[in-house]
Amino acid sequence: MVQKNDILSKKKALPEGLKNIIAVASGKGGVGKSTTAVNIAVSLQRLGAKVGLLDADIYGPNVPMMMGIPENDRPPVNDKEQLIPFENHGVKVISIGFLVEPGKAIIWRGPMLHGIIRQFLTSVQWGELDYLVVDLPPGTGDAPLSLVQTVPLSGAVIVTTPQQVALSDVRRAIAMFGEVRVPVLGIIENMAGLDCPHCHNHIDLYDGQGGKVLSQEYDVPLLGQVPFDPSVGQSGDRGVPISIAKPDSPQAKAFKSAAEWVAARVSVLNAEAESKRPTVQIG
Repeated sequence: MVQKNDILSKKKALPEGLKNIIAVASGKGGVGKSTTAVNIAVSLQRLGAKVGLLDADIYGPNVPMMMGIPENDRPPVNDKEQLIPFENHGVKVISIGFLVEPGKAIIWRGPMLHGIIRQFLTSVQWGELDYLVVDLPPGTGDAPLSLVQTVPLSGAVIVTTPQQVALSDVRRAIAMFGEVRVPVLGIIENMAGLDCPHCHNHIDLYDGQGGKVLSQEYDVPLLGQVPFDPSVGQSGDRGVPISIAKPDSPQAKAFKSAAEWVAARVSVLNAEAESKRPTVQIG
């Protein structure tokens, strides 16, 4: 069993060329975590950053489809035996979906999961990136712990819906990142109601205001509330994220605002960390 002290005691360094690694996580599946990861990555790129997207959702790799890259494509290898990521919409992408037969079930235990995540971080030709966005599988299992063990994270973005059952699981995810001392950059509430196209009234799909509740409970920023719209899922199915397909939509604007906050918050955290480093005096 991996102990918290073992995770925290190991000195970790960012892979060469990577400036910041941001995890996108959720307590449960079906809340739009991969959609959020994809749109944050695309939004950061559209803000002028160099961005990569690592699909660490090993058991449900949906990023290739959402980014418009066929799963049956195989990434080339350079002369250093590093995988060369695919690139689309200005974002570099790697996923287990590119390495297995489409539709094949991935039945791996912890050590194999840890190995592939480590390989994706250290044996991929990422080049110079301002941000590597990592789409984690739902829950608090092996994948997030492997990520934390391997590299220092700049922070995590937590995705939820207003549904009460989602909030219960999200609390566990926030607690897990707190245990391993990874700052939670903020919460994104997905499917935050529906704006009726006919009567133009706002309809709540779930009881309660999940994102606001969690934000107040944990003193964590609410980065955005993304209204439900079928076009978000349809855009992902076509491989053109909503942030590109409909940049003026409320959903795209919410993702852009979240990406701006993430960039600003990471910059502040990096500056604070730099100021705490001991200075070396010569002479």
